[in-house]
Amino acid sequence: MGYHTFDADRADKLEDAQQRYRFLSAEELRWALSANRDDTVADLGSGTGFYTDDVASAVDHVYAVDIQEAMHDYYREKGVPDNVDLVTSAVDDLPFDTAGLDGAFSTMTYHEFASDGALNEVARVLKSGGTFAVADWAASGSGHSGPPVDERFSADEATDALRQHEFTVEFAAVRPETFLLVASAE
Repeated sequence: MGYHTFDADRADKLEDAQQRYRFLSAEELRWALSANRDDTVADLGSGTGFYTDDVASAVDHVYAVDIQEAMHDYYREKGVPDNVDLVTSAVDDLPFDTAGLDGAFSTMTYHEFASDGALNEVARVLKSGGTFAVADWAASGSGHSGPPVDERFSADEATDALRQHEFTVEFAAVRPETFLLVASAE
């Protein structure tokens, strides 16, 4: 089950490129998502739009999904690209058509929404073969960055959960503080 969300009052921390790219670069995220120029994707737990912006330049359309309207307010002040729509929603109740998305990604937010309901929704909204890229804080990490270790999942736990929700995990990497999974919807 997911844990608490990031405190929107600390949103400025989410814009620290040096810190963020230490754990996941824009290039690695775009590689993991493997999106085409005409794809429509969703950023699940988009926060300030830090990684949304990196993907928006490579696809046709991005839905920036966050449960906190305050995060969208921050993103609006920063400037939202024309091909990005802000969506205030929980991941377990996405307002998208069945098989309506080519891909989805979650950058350091999986631990906030991981549940059967959320993974069922992601599977529902992705087209068959659609990519779900997940980069998150690893339970094996030190806890110096990111959420407390007891709120994290291991790569194996996340892989098992994705497989139970009819995803095929095609790539898995565990790093000192994070993991990266690339899965496709069946």
